[in-house]
Amino acid sequence: MKFPVFAAIAFAAALSSSSAVMAQEAKQDFELVNKTGYDISHVFVSPTKSDDWEEDVLGKDVLSDGDEWDIRFARKEKTCKWDLKVVYADDDSAAYWKNIDLCKVGKITIRYNRKSDTTSAEFE
Repeated sequence: MKFPVFAAIAFAAALSSSSAVMAQEAKQDFELVNKTGYDISHVFVSPTKSDDWEEDVLGKDVLSDGDEWDIRFARKEKTCKWDLKVVYADDDSAAYWKNIDLCKVGKITIRYNRKSDTTSAEFE
């Protein structure tokens, strides 16, 4: 089957466009999954070197139990080590993890154990 020249050019442009979008993603991007049984009102992600939690990445949204949230970084970001803090909506208690290598982690699933009253995280 022969393709007209303009169809081949359009196809090549579409391929290079999708490659450009993929290249713009930062290596620190990850998916946060809430399996705690509770809603999360705030999520903070800051460089491990920082003394400030910076701004809430959820903004005005809430990460409901069972939901996922894609956290995206600017492509220019080079730091791999990050801290993560989540705040529960019901009582403002918080859990946090330090020194996460987000250059190697693509998904973080958090869980709450009522018996031990602890929040844990699984890094994939």
